[in-house]
Amino acid sequence: MMATAIGAAGPASKPLAADGYEKCLSVAATILLGAVGLALMRGRPHWGEVPGIVWAHIATILVALALTPVILLQRRGDRRHRRLGAIWSVAMLLTAALSFGVRVGRPGAFSVIHILSVWVLIQVPILWRAARTHNVVRHRRSVRGIVTGALLIAGVFTFPFDRLLGQWLFG
Repeated sequence: MMATAIGAAGPASKPLAADGYEKCLSVAATILLGAVGLALMRGRPHWGEVPGIVWAHIATILVALALTPVILLQRRGDRRHRRLGAIWSVAMLLTAALSFGVRVGRPGAFSVIHILSVWVLIQVPILWRAARTHNVVRHRRSVRGIVTGALLIAGVFTFPFDRLLGQWLFG
C-alpha cells in the first residue's frame, strides 16, 4: 500500500519534515522577532512620533515573523498549515506593499530594500500556486527564499544604518 496521507510513514512524508536549514530559519526568525520586540519596548517613549504606515508595516512583519517557525516546524499539508500559510502569505504581501509607503531619506525616494518588496510581490503568488498544485519542491524553495531574503536578511538590515528599530534597540 502506498502512503498518500501527508505525514504517513514512508517516502511521501520524508520531504515534508523540517530539515536543518528550515530549523535554522525558524531559530533566526525567533531571534529576529525577539530583537524587534525588544526594540519596540525600548522605543515606547517615541511611539507617538511613528507614522501609521510604519506601524502597519511593523505589524505585518510581526505576524510573518511569529508564524514562520510555527509553519516551518509543524506538520505540513494539513488544514492548519494551509490556514497559517494563507495568513503568512497575506502578511508578507501586505508587508511588501506597505514598504512602498515607508521611505527613508529624500521624499519619494526608494531604497535598495524596495527591490525585495517587488520580489515578494512576485514570489508569494508563485509559492501559493505551487502549494495549490502540490508542487512541493517549488513551494518549499519559494518559501525558503522569501524567509531567507525578504524576512531575515531584510529584517537584519532594519537595525543598522540609523534606522528606527536600530535607534530604539541600540540607542
